[in-house]
Amino acid sequence: MDLLNTLVEKGLRRELPTREEALAVLATSDDDVLDVVAAAGKVRRQWFGRRVKLNYLVNLKSGLCPEDCSYCSQRLGSKAEILKYTWLKPEEASEAAAAGVAGGAKRVCLVASGRGPTDRDVDRVSRTIEAIKEQNEGVEVCACLGLLSDGQAERLRDAGADAYNHNLNTSEGTYGDITTTHTYADRVDTVNKAHAAGLSACSGLIAGMGESDEDLVDVVFALRELDPDSVPVNFLIPFEGTPLAKEWHLTPQRCLRILAMTRFVCPDVEVRLAGGREVHLRSMQPLALHLVNSIFLGDYLTSEGQAGKTDLEMIADAGFEVEGTDTTTLPEHRAAGGGCGSVCGDGESGGCSAEPAEAEATAAPAAEARTDLVAVRRRGAGTDLAPNA
Repeated sequence: MDLLNTLVEKGLRRELPTREEALAVLATSDDDVLDVVAAAGKVRRQWFGRRVKLNYLVNLKSGLCPEDCSYCSQRLGSKAEILKYTWLKPEEASEAAAAGVAGGAKRVCLVASGRGPTDRDVDRVSRTIEAIKEQNEGVEVCACLGLLSDGQAERLRDAGADAYNHNLNTSEGTYGDITTTHTYADRVDTVNKAHAAGLSACSGLIAGMGESDEDLVDVVFALRELDPDSVPVNFLIPFEGTPLAKEWHLTPQRCLRILAMTRFVCPDVEVRLAGGREVHLRSMQPLALHLVNSIFLGDYLTSEGQAGKTDLEMIADAGFEVEGTDTTTLPEHRAAGGGCGSVCGDGESGGCSAEPAEAEATAAPAAEARTDLVAVRRRGAGTDLAPNA
């Protein structure tokens, strides 16, 4: 396919595809999905070889969030029967993090539900970061605490945080349909605060909320503009008790196309396969490793993930290797703080002999509901049971 050849060439040059090319990737047929994976895999290997970075989530405070994000099991009014607990003590969070590090995780992601941290919360998380760093040499720590106020990113950086996560989740045009208690602009502002403080910015999306192909391209292009170092791609977990419980639009093939499109638009960025991979990719997860260079190990915030041992076996069986703490994740030009650089282009240069795809005006048709694969987390942080790592 001329389209895929063009996208590979652009990815190897770190050049932005056109919107029409990105839409065309999402519009490819299931018959062509292996060709799409193979093409995007060339770009992934150019910048990241066969390394897979492992990340481990620690949910510092679960449930009872005042925000109304429709996709979230911790939201205001959620009837999902998830774990609910207040702040873990620094030593409890450090113990949870150590399990992930022992399983091979290079980065620990500290997450807390809520609109955003108070200054007291930042102090608490700072002590947690310090405890984790003391006990785990070389580990990266990413904080995800919601909307940041002025000066808070700097305080987290001074405590030893390496990165800050705050996802855009969906396109600006549809954001108000998903959340009403804060705005898309609020999220962009927090990512910019992290950047300005010298933290590695991490921001991604959630697919499967009923969005159109146009929405997916909009949010990935917006992420490219924000230029985070890490882009997590989540697939909606339709929890019973949330407004999006009936949204089952994803097939394994569509998930692979979304990941491939993200890789073509963000060729030299850490693209992370995040929540929902077990629910929607299922037995096709190993193919996704040809597109992403990072995954979460074990469980997620409120749902169970694949067994950590199975994750490691999957990586090895697919011919990939776990990235060690002695390896820099990002390509040299990004690790040096150069971002995408002037070679990114403006998205208008370069030809493509493929016909531009027409944007889908509506969401993908419903796929099979696999509620049997949605399991609430009952182990690890906030419980007396051993974590899955």
